[in-house]
Amino acid sequence: MSRQPRSWLFVPADSEKKIARALDSEADALIFDLEDSVAAANKVAARDLLRNLPARSGGPQWWVRINPLRTEDHRLDLELLGSADIHGLVLPKAESGADITELQHRTGSIPIHAIVTETAASLFGLLTYRDVKDSPLAAMSWGAEDLSAALGAASNKDGKGRYTAPYTLARTLTLAGAAAAGVQPVDGVFADFRDEPGLIDEALDAARDGFTGKLAIHPAQVGPINAAFSPTPTQVAHARAIVAAFAAEPSAGVLSVDGRMVDKPHLIQAQRTLARAGD
Repeated sequence: MSRQPRSWLFVPADSEKKIARALDSEADALIFDLEDSVAAANKVAARDLLRNLPARSGGPQWWVRINPLRTEDHRLDLELLGSADIHGLVLPKAESGADITELQHRTGSIPIHAIVTETAASLFGLLTYRDVKDSPLAAMSWGAEDLSAALGAASNKDGKGRYTAPYTLARTLTLAGAAAAGVQPVDGVFADFRDEPGLIDEALDAARDGFTGKLAIHPAQVGPINAAFSPTPTQVAHARAIVAAFAAEPSAGVLSVDGRMVDKPHLIQAQRTLARAGD
């Protein structure tokens, strides 16, 4: 795929059944999980399953969520590199750009998707990701469940199902941190995979705010997520009109398109819309 993944589907790496189902899904990226969804006793078997994946031919990108830095499981996870067709690594519990540099020293230029708001300390390091030299960082996402455990919260949502202040802050900081670092901002998981309307509302809100993809925990979430982060035909047509108008008058600062005044920020938004559409 040339465009950024819209849907990032987590798959427990110790389940042949779930892996097979995920491989048949329409997800843009699969995250074979060696961390939270795999019990300690099953991690060796999970690595063996990943080593024996069938040869990849097209379809979704393959990523692996490794265990956190400075753990024995982390070291063992990295031994998978070179033995499976892995596009990139998902680093959990990242706290600063220094963590990306540390992983980079061990893995070279393989792309990294960092989950950046799963600990209390991580909330203070979002700007440091832009300072990593020759950074392999490709995406940043946030984790409400781990963060709520780290903060000692009874819940991360209020009685109406909306994230409370600490988690809306973490989400906003992730979006801003990713934009500052020039990498893809990916919204966190929607935990209730049976609540499709709730998922759609949250995904559309994320797309409106500037996220360009979302984590998924069930194949049923992939379709709604892909739809939410795909520009509509109307949006694509409007973006093309803006780009064409500025191409025709490159020295113009402000132009009229479809009866509305547009300027440089609108051009940037239009170019991003077309990139997301694969146009």
